Amino acid sequence: MLVKDIMKTQLVTLNADSKLGFANDIMYLGRIRHLPVVKGENIVVGILTQRDLYRASLTSILTNWKENKEFLDSIKVSDVMTKNVATINPDATIEESAQVMIDKKIGALPVVKDKNKLVGLITETDVLQYFVDENKKKKYSF
Repeated sequence: MLVKDIMKTQLVTLNADSKLGFANDIMYLGRIRHLPVVKGENIVVGILTQRDLYRASLTSILTNWKENKEFLDSIKVSDVMTKNVATINPDATIEESAQVMIDKKIGALPVVKDKNKLVGLITETDVLQYFVDENKKKKYSF
């Protein structure tokens, strides 16, 4: 099976000038751990992960919630996002996407085509669900 068969296509994205406070709210409310950062015609320029946000808000240990919120609202996404983003083509196999995530120790891959244009996102959860479903099919097929 191919990445395009299981990738998510309804995505929430950010632009590089967005503030971390806004990104934090989106991630918290939407229970999202990976937000592609795009410019122009959905060209991937980075990815913001929950881990990036945690690193940026380490000050929250030393400050209260309001001060941390003000701090996050003062920082641009471009200052903390991962800029060298590992991506994958929609026609790659799911096994290939899993191997990239394992090798790079990451939890998601933006799916791109034609000069880094974002068309989807595949996460470790998507890949795990695929393998679980395939295993169930094998287990119960006669």
